[in-house]
Order: sequence, then C-alpha cells, then structure tokens
Amino acid sequence: MNRIVTAALAATFATLATVAKAQQPQMDVAVRTTDLGNRTYMLEGMGGNVTVAVADDGVIVVDSQFANMHDKLKAAIDAVSKQPVKYLINTHLHGDHTGGNEGFAKLGAVVTAHENVAKRLAAGTVNGLTGQAAPPITGAGLPTKTYKNWFTLRLKGRSADVKHPLNAHTDGDSYVHFKDANVLATGDIVSIGNRYPNIDFANGGHIDGMIKAVDTYIKMSNDRTKIVPGHGGVMTKAQVIEYRKMLVDSRDKVKKLIAEGKSEADAVAAKPFAGDIETRTGANETASANFVRVIYNSYKPKKM
Repeated sequence: MNRIVTAALAATFATLATVAKAQQPQMDVAVRTTDLGNRTYMLEGMGGNVTVAVADDGVIVVDSQFANMHDKLKAAIDAVSKQPVKYLINTHLHGDHTGGNEGFAKLGAVVTAHENVAKRLAAGTVNGLTGQAAPPITGAGLPTKTYKNWFTLRLKGRSADVKHPLNAHTDGDSYVHFKDANVLATGDIVSIGNRYPNIDFANGGHIDGMIKAVDTYIKMSNDRTKIVPGHGGVMTKAQVIEYRKMLVDSRDKVKKLIAEGKSEADAVAAKPFAGDIETRTGANETASANFVRVIYNSYKPKKM
C-alpha cells in the first residue's frame, strides 16, 4: 500500500520553489504512461497527474500540467492514439493542472471546467498561506465549456461523467468518472506522495468538503477501481479509505484546538500531528504546520 507521505504544501504556485521547478526546461522531465485498461491511461510528468481516455473519434484529457510540458504530454498522448484531443477537462484552477490549457486549445481541444474555475482564472487568485498572486488568465487558456453541477461528456465509444463536489480542494473542483474503464480521476481532493493534500481555503476550499468528496469516491469505487489522484501513484479503494482516516483524524485534532480558543499560531505550536499522524503519513514538521494552518483556516470566519 502506498504511504500517504508529505514534504511540503505546495501545489501550483504555493511556493517559489514550485514556480522555479515549473520554469525548468521540459526536456529535464520524462512523461511516464500507466495503462489503466480499456484505452485509458495516466500520465505523470511535472505537475498534476493527467488522465487520458481514447474514444473512436477523439481523446478526452483530464488536466494539462504546466505550460512547458505541453509538447511532452502531446507526444505521450500521440503514442497511445492518433485521434485528436477533443476535450480537456480541468479538475480545478491551479496552474500545475491548467498551465497547458492554451497549447491544447490551439490544437482544437475544448477546455472544460466548473464555472468557478473560469471565473477565478479570469480574475486571478492569491494563495492563502503565502500571499503569492497568480495573474489573470486570458484567451485560449480559459475554459470555454463550463458547468454548474454535473454533465456527461460523450465521444464515439466513450463517455465521461463530470461532477462538482462542493467546497473541497477549491470551490471549483471536478472529478471525472470513466465507468467503462472503472477509472476515477479525483483531482487534488486526493493527493499522496511527498505531500499532504492542499486545501485552498482562499479559493473556497474546506476540510469538511474534502472529506465529503472522499466519501463519494469511496462509495463509487470497488476493489478493482483505479483511482487517479491529483498527485502520486494510482490508488485503490483501500488506500483512499486510509487517506480519509488521515483527513478525519487531522481535522478533529485541529477542531479541538479551535474549540479550546487557540489562535492559529498556538494551534501550530501545539503540533497536533506529532507522533501518530506524522508516523502514519511520514510527514515532517514544516508540512504538518502548513496542514494545521489550512485546516484551521477552513473554519476561520471570512472577512466581509
């Protein structure tokens, strides 16, 4: 079973280190393709995981990593199908999942996302922990097909159910279910491998929404489901159940500190994840402190 490990709370533009990594030449990064069965694949490169579903008349792609990964991702897709990319679905707004939008849109793909993704990308966003701003996106990088609650995307011989869980990783999350392949792409609501999941509280994220979304994933899955997380290797239902336990235990510890009247700084200083949770997750103190902060800020009253 994969361990839920963590090292830093950086997704997209969360830290300068992540931005610097994103600016590295794409030739430094190889794209790894995992065959999930029934013409469905997971691509790993630099940024969030990409899911590819091949139909008879085109390809559906979930997420696009950073802009400088476009050529490598396109080559990996071409290696499994010569069909054109018809649709690109963004699971949320962060740049390590949306940076390649423009490149695919210019090749004819329809960029698709929840309506809040389009709104936030067009307006620009700010990271709640670091204060770092992401500038507005214009032109082909913006989703042109949006939805509110759910819809089904259809190509010849394939379909994708796209649904929106409320206020989880962000306020614009989508998960994508390819029933015919028993594959579920979760976006960053589930992330493992050298990180805790990010909860982007400044852009509508909330720990309770994360847990509710994971509950949905568990109900949708069986022992043969291939679950593609936002980051990390392909997961099983059993691993997602373990991941949920970590989320619940972490939330409950922070909520107890909030109920005791602790400030955010006091909650961090209390090191609520030291011992049990850090041992189970492999987390370090810096990552644990950041995860305390994002959970704490899930409950912090928003300024009017």
